[in-house]
Amino acid sequence: MNLKLFLTDVNEAITFDPYSKELAFCQSNEASNAEQLLMEYLNKFFYVKVNGKRVDLKIKSKRLSGEGDNTALWVYFEQSQSERIQDLEIKNAVFTDLFFDQNNIVYIHANGDSKSIMLNKKTKTHQIDF
Repeated sequence: MNLKLFLTDVNEAITFDPYSKELAFCQSNEASNAEQLLMEYLNKFFYVKVNGKRVDLKIKSKRLSGEGDNTALWVYFEQSQSERIQDLEIKNAVFTDLFFDQNNIVYIHANGDSKSIMLNKKTKTHQIDF
């Protein structure tokens, strides 16, 4: 599972300065608490539940792509799923606290099926039964 987040938005959400260099994600001088602060923010606005149980998300890796205002922070999560997915609930309200018109596209690939959904401030969660 992964998230693509624009770095200026991440900085705005955590440090209240879109151009902050304080956290320095994916750089040699990355702040020691950068991942912790990111996860604290994400845990307020993002979750995945599989078969009614919330998945404990742990960051496996991160990388930057793009440049300038289009720099994206890709966050890759590590999780294992041993049982067949019967239902999936996703909440993605990331950045809806900052931007009233924020839309988050979610792509779901499970049990050989693919779907895309749009989540936003009004529709924060979506449940799919398989």
